[in-house]
Amino acid sequence: MVIGWRVGEEELAHVPYPASRYPVEVMVQRSQDFYSLMNQRRSVRFLSPEPVPRQVIDNVIRTAGTAPSGAHTEPWTFVVVSDPEVKHQIRLVVEEEEEVNYRQRMGDKWVSDLQRLRTNWVKQYLDVAPYLVLIFKQTYGIVAGGQKRTHYYNEISVSISCGLLLAALQNAGLVTVTTTPLNCGPQLRLLLGRPANEKLLMLLPVGYPAPDATVPDLTRKPLDDIVVHL
Repeated sequence: MVIGWRVGEEELAHVPYPASRYPVEVMVQRSQDFYSLMNQRRSVRFLSPEPVPRQVIDNVIRTAGTAPSGAHTEPWTFVVVSDPEVKHQIRLVVEEEEEVNYRQRMGDKWVSDLQRLRTNWVKQYLDVAPYLVLIFKQTYGIVAGGQKRTHYYNEISVSISCGLLLAALQNAGLVTVTTTPLNCGPQLRLLLGRPANEKLLMLLPVGYPAPDATVPDLTRKPLDDIVVHL
């Protein structure tokens, strides 16, 4: 049985919102500064094994947890892996499936489109990065008595949370590459001991960039190509 919110169950009081309002020139400068910071964000596949303070990881995940969610169900679980053996087991699972993906499942066009980025099924960064953050969406919640609680828009909610996590990592001076390992979710869920209501959405290796890290020389679409003002 799946249940939702019931009248009188947890009716919340409303409190004043402590808004921050800036002068126009400050707003413009803050928005430009944040854009400049985020425009430096890149997908980095060459990470350093240098340790990263645990408090930083906790803080960026706290930030991700501020995302909006359907009916405030907060349907996300962040599994942070730093144990070298567990990281290596994750790598073995991912590489095994990714080789099949590249050779059979993805198709020639997809593989061809990735060639200019020089990506393949070898994921050395899964061993090298000091942390792997695996983000699971909770397809439903469990309440007292074992009943299922509806998690509305769970995938969209967790995706928004992932966007905030990427921004928080960039703000902290860390790098990652967004990975969505095709067909690896069930194996990784079992490996990490996660319950059946959780589905893997994204896997992020997190750390400092390697001293010799390189990234593809890409450009982004100009504003006129991505916005429509009416």
